[in-house]
Amino acid sequence: MDLSWTPEERSFRETVRAFAQEKLPGDIRDKVLRHQRLERDDYIRWHRILDDQGWGAPTWPKEFGGTGWNPIQRLIFEVECFKAGAPRLLPFGLSMIGPVLMKYGSPEQQQRLLPRIIRVDDWWCQGYSEPGSGSDLASLKTRAELDGDHYVVNGQKTWTTLAQYADWMFCLVRTDPDAKAQRGISMLLIDMRTPGVSVRPIRTLDGGHDVNEVWLENVRVPVANRVGEAGQGWTYAKYLLGHERTGIAGLGHCHRELGILKDLAARTQRRGRPILDDSRMRDRISRIEVDIMALEMLLLRVAAARGDAPGPEASVLKIRGSEIQQDLAMLQMEIAGPDAWPYDPDWMHADAAFHGPGPDMTAAAGAGYADMRKTTIYGGTTEVQKGIIARMMLGL
Repeated sequence: MDLSWTPEERSFRETVRAFAQEKLPGDIRDKVLRHQRLERDDYIRWHRILDDQGWGAPTWPKEFGGTGWNPIQRLIFEVECFKAGAPRLLPFGLSMIGPVLMKYGSPEQQQRLLPRIIRVDDWWCQGYSEPGSGSDLASLKTRAELDGDHYVVNGQKTWTTLAQYADWMFCLVRTDPDAKAQRGISMLLIDMRTPGVSVRPIRTLDGGHDVNEVWLENVRVPVANRVGEAGQGWTYAKYLLGHERTGIAGLGHCHRELGILKDLAARTQRRGRPILDDSRMRDRISRIEVDIMALEMLLLRVAAARGDAPGPEASVLKIRGSEIQQDLAMLQMEIAGPDAWPYDPDWMHADAAFHGPGPDMTAAAGAGYADMRKTTIYGGTTEVQKGIIARMMLGL
């Protein structure tokens, strides 16, 4: 699959491809292509390898330490790194709180926090969802009461991805309980080492706990750690979610999983023949490939039109990208067939033995399928995204 790149873009693609093949550590590549669990150090190592190359913040402007790449360069970089087997860049710092701080943060916050994001000297997590406030995020109950030059925060956050590794959390809190729901929310930056912060794992079907619940009990947060103005957190949250949803489209992930899908179909035998020889299977794979091409075109159009300020179009990208990721996982599981069912959570660790026909490991297909069911839920459910599209794009 290829677009009509200019000679400069083809040269850039070859540069990125060669770099990823040479510099990506083999043990990280193997884990990613086998769908095995990455550890904290795996992410940090890759981030720092990129930073040493000057590519640590591919979506950021140069004045904040980024590459200053245009949308096509960013897309090429993402796709080539994913296809090589690189882990995703941690979105919580680079794609979420980073852009918010660039636009709304104080100069002190920008100088202190942004450089540390690039090398993951600080690992960030997102404190948005609560047990009773997921899709209806504006109903959140976590409260922050002003006490001198500190806020005292009490509440609970849930589905907090990789909070067990995090040094900091950007957190939505209610600072004015008497204001309209959206107007009473502020955004605080909370040091996860502060007394009163506790992280408790939520076990998932694959035996891991990438998601967690975070309890905040009388946590004292300096007022200086508030982003922007009090009561304006909803504005900052919406800006952040536009960046998050664009990332959830997962174009690089789709390209990589398509390659794994094709390889799996070519290797897996049914009645003595590769499954890929079946015309109906080839048709289904081709349909997904066309969907990925359309997603790529749409992503480029949105990037060209919106630049660094994603609008409601991000909801379209989020819906289509998450659906395609689910389709890829479902077809991988169908090809794996009965081999997908005897899943052992130990498989997710790097020292597990192979059970499948190659790095596609049919033994992990079932877990991958179950894991991908969440893509149409997190970052705002598909139903919520359709509501945004209806209101803000169609005027309904």
